[in-house]
Amino acid sequence: MDTSSQPVVKQQMLFRVPVGRVFEAFVDPRLTTNFWFTHSDGRLDSGREVKWEWRMYGCSTSVRVLEIEPNRKIVIEWGETGKRSTVKWTFEPRNGEATLVTVENVGFAGSTIEIMTAAIDSMGGFSLVLANAKAFLEHGINLDLIRDHAPDAILAADTEDS
Repeated sequence: MDTSSQPVVKQQMLFRVPVGRVFEAFVDPRLTTNFWFTHSDGRLDSGREVKWEWRMYGCSTSVRVLEIEPNRKIVIEWGETGKRSTVKWTFEPRNGEATLVTVENVGFAGSTIEIMTAAIDSMGGFSLVLANAKAFLEHGINLDLIRDHAPDAILAADTEDS
């Protein structure tokens, strides 16, 4: 599919943390679950497919890892069948003790309205993920930005430790 006329969602954030720690936080679900999804069935490795879950919302997605360059890049394909998109994270060391993380999401599918809605949702979602990751990695706290952005969608049976 030609994506040249489709939106490219791009977000970035400077982390005042060395690149190795930031990269590891995005590939190791033991870390990522502190700021993004609630559960995963595995670490991101090239060629691997994993499942990410947001149990408070009762949803999940299949993630296929297309490429990993340690401390430099992660490329995945994710989403529902027929509406999968590609996400690329790049990690750029800055001054030895900081890292610029850039996230790009491309390849949205559907009608024009569906594509635009998905792109807007992606932009907002990655803004929250990067902000929550920054708070976690720099200060050791989870601001609960992912959980709290849609409180009315949280399942009644959900508990704080899910």
